[in-house]
Amino acid sequence: MAKEKVIVKHLESMQNFGSIDVLCSDKTGTLTTGEMALSAALDPQGKPSERVSLFAYLNSSYQTGTENAVDAAILAAPHPDASDYQKRGEIPFDFERRRLSVIVAHGGATLLINKGAPESVLGVCSTFEADGHRHPLDQQARERCQETHQQQSSQGFYIVALAYRSLPSDQAEYHPEDEQDMVLLGFLTFFDPPREDAAQLVDALRRDGVTVKILTGDNALATRHICTQVGLNAGEIVLGDDLDRIDDTALAQVVERVDIFARVSPAQKNRIILALKRHHHVVGFLGDGINDAPSLHAADVGISVATAVDVAREAAELILLERGLDVLHKGIIEGRKAFGNVMKYLLMGTSSNFGNMFSMAGAFVFLPFLPMLPTQILLNNFLYDLSQVTIPTDNVDATFIHKPQRWNITLIRNFMLVIGPISSIFDFLTFFVMLKVFQAAEPLFHTGWFVESLATQTLVLFVIRTWGNPLRSRPSRPLMITVLAIVALGLLLPYTPLAIPLKFVPLPPLYFLFLAGAIAVYLLLVEIGKRILLRHWVSTA
Repeated sequence: MAKEKVIVKHLESMQNFGSIDVLCSDKTGTLTTGEMALSAALDPQGKPSERVSLFAYLNSSYQTGTENAVDAAILAAPHPDASDYQKRGEIPFDFERRRLSVIVAHGGATLLINKGAPESVLGVCSTFEADGHRHPLDQQARERCQETHQQQSSQGFYIVALAYRSLPSDQAEYHPEDEQDMVLLGFLTFFDPPREDAAQLVDALRRDGVTVKILTGDNALATRHICTQVGLNAGEIVLGDDLDRIDDTALAQVVERVDIFARVSPAQKNRIILALKRHHHVVGFLGDGINDAPSLHAADVGISVATAVDVAREAAELILLERGLDVLHKGIIEGRKAFGNVMKYLLMGTSSNFGNMFSMAGAFVFLPFLPMLPTQILLNNFLYDLSQVTIPTDNVDATFIHKPQRWNITLIRNFMLVIGPISSIFDFLTFFVMLKVFQAAEPLFHTGWFVESLATQTLVLFVIRTWGNPLRSRPSRPLMITVLAIVALGLLLPYTPLAIPLKFVPLPPLYFLFLAGAIAVYLLLVEIGKRILLRHWVSTA
């Protein structure tokens, strides 16, 4: 995961990452480059305005809230001299007002400069300023301003409105109630271009069973423009105001068909995530702000970026070293590989251990001696476990990688109850052959079962490791070497100096003919049982 630029804070989140079938994210930095630039400063009639540039700079330079791309773009752009202005106060941003104000003193006057979402700022303005004169913001003027705003938004620009008003010079405290009867100064337009690979990556995620849903605070027009360019379904966009009129029951239906939510607050993002989870989706959420922390906790997989604020990084389970759908996509694929390899280990372990215990219990019924000595059992378990240490390096079937996977306890249980007894059948067959064919005493019996048990439960990994045909699915080189080396070691142990302390004896040549046939039939039966069990869970190759 680290090689794919994903830092895992909690190991269990690796499997959850691979199970994601809905990814919720803002469009900025995910669909777009995240490099927002100030494009223009316009008066309400759409003409360039230096006064808008000046007041925007004052607002951004004096505000003390969280750092954001809008303020960074304003501060990086050219602006008129602002040295004669001194800060007097501030009214912080919140998601209810969607505005932020700073109060400055200049030439004996006190000005409240307000910046925020156009619809929010327009709602508290009564006049507008154009060509150095104030005009009433009547219905006709509002429609003209909204037309300017919508025209820029439809071209993909992010729009921020700017307004101001005078305040008494002796006023000591400032409150949101002061944001009224203001003068609309104009608009700031910003452009954050789509990533060149965004459309390709959205399509790749869709093919791999992950639906991307955009939850943004931007307006619907700009959001539709960007989302259409990258191939997202922008036919229906739900706004935050609409969500307030939708109850949780209806929302569960809305989130299934709608992929884009605009002008949503952090609380509304949280509602959307919970609605998706109630519909049994595994939801990933990408967030980097302070207000994203609740949604990061609510999602099945909280994802943040290395450049995010501390609160977001603490709330997240996975940290991306680079922001973008390409890193997310690679991380999801690696998560599915990890999930697949964990499943191999679980299916092997549960079925093998159940089969061995069943065989051991059955042997006590008719054997006058221990079927295997304690030291031999420990060595068998040690070698068996050693053969599995390279499972994390194994290749995972494409059919498994290209769809979200989830835990299936029923499958694991059924595997144990079906494959385990198949293993025991061949253990009992070995008991019969050792006693009746080879007339084995205790040392020979112990040796024969040790070799058969180790060989069958180790080699069966080649069958269990793939949901398809094991002859077509190639294991990783480390896994193949480890498994074959452990089987070879088990076969050679009775002929080495270690045989004496372990109480092993050489096996008759005819035994190996039986062993080869038993292994071949055992693996064939396990393959048949595996295909029957997996038929209703995943499609086999």
